[in-house]
Amino acid sequence: MSSSPSSSLSLVTGATGFVGAWVADLLVSEGIPVRCLHRASSHTANLPPRGPRVSWVEGDLLDPESLDRAMEGVQTLYHVAADYRLWTPRKGEILHSNVTGTRNVLDAALRAGVSRVVYCSSVAALGTRSDGRPIDESMEVDRSSLVGEYKLSKYEAERVALSYADRLSLVVVNPSAPIGARDIKPTPTGRIVLDYLKGRMKAVLHTGLNVVPVRDVARGHLLAAQKGISGQKYILGGQNMTLLELFRHLEAITGIPAPRVTIPREMILPLAWISEGISRLTGEEPLVPLEGVRMAKKLMYYDGSRAIRELGLVPTPVEEAFREAVNYYVSPDYLEPRLADRLSRNLSAKFAKA
Repeated sequence: MSSSPSSSLSLVTGATGFVGAWVADLLVSEGIPVRCLHRASSHTANLPPRGPRVSWVEGDLLDPESLDRAMEGVQTLYHVAADYRLWTPRKGEILHSNVTGTRNVLDAALRAGVSRVVYCSSVAALGTRSDGRPIDESMEVDRSSLVGEYKLSKYEAERVALSYADRLSLVVVNPSAPIGARDIKPTPTGRIVLDYLKGRMKAVLHTGLNVVPVRDVARGHLLAAQKGISGQKYILGGQNMTLLELFRHLEAITGIPAPRVTIPREMILPLAWISEGISRLTGEEPLVPLEGVRMAKKLMYYDGSRAIRELGLVPTPVEEAFREAVNYYVSPDYLEPRLADRLSRNLSAKFAKA
């Protein structure tokens, strides 16, 4: 079963975040009326401006009554909101937010008679494999490979979402690691870019990931609403690369040298345990997240060809997305002002010569 979004009202959850903001903006650019769900405490800088076709509504995934209000008159739901962290001071918080929140949203969609749902899962829900070959949507998930609470939460939330596909026209998309501008928090991928700009990346682990331009992820959501098969999953992926290759992309853009030293995972694991222990005492995010180090044990490569083949997603060069991310973070909002100014001048000179 497939459906096409028209000028009917779309609701985007998570529109204050990275991917959700791009989905909302793309809908606006296509002339589709959009309602953006946000919590009262959320920063709203990423939301599209209110207007005749854009409205904001306060609500919370854990407050069913607020979801009922948000869902009134909605034909297409893009459920993008998620707790995307590798660490939290409260065990079980990520699992509760992502799993219970997803169930609440889909129950509200059922009550409101929503015509079409695109649920934003993650490649984190697909696990990893020991041989490093790219994973596609058909591979059976090895639950034991789901390292950490975030991956487990996305796996369980995806199972919840798919259980509604017999009652809702629901398509699942699984983005890999999105990169680009407006990663406001930032997400773990954006944190890598930001730490690189701050000169914190002196060494590298041998690991790999799939990096995708965030604009492709947004486009994939709309294509899934238009062409996706209910109950089907579509990986929204880009380029598989090692972490060292990622840093070399950043080196080419910024001129900041990529790490030249590769550290064995076994050497950094004790540091991660220490960093985790300190964070439990301070309540602040660890400098070296233990779950991130555990994830680095395997190459996290994925195959996004189904979305290209069946949805018609046209990939954009990942280099453009890296450049957009760098330009976004070269700002006094994220960097010490003198460093931001120096990097900004270096980038301007570099691209003037190009």
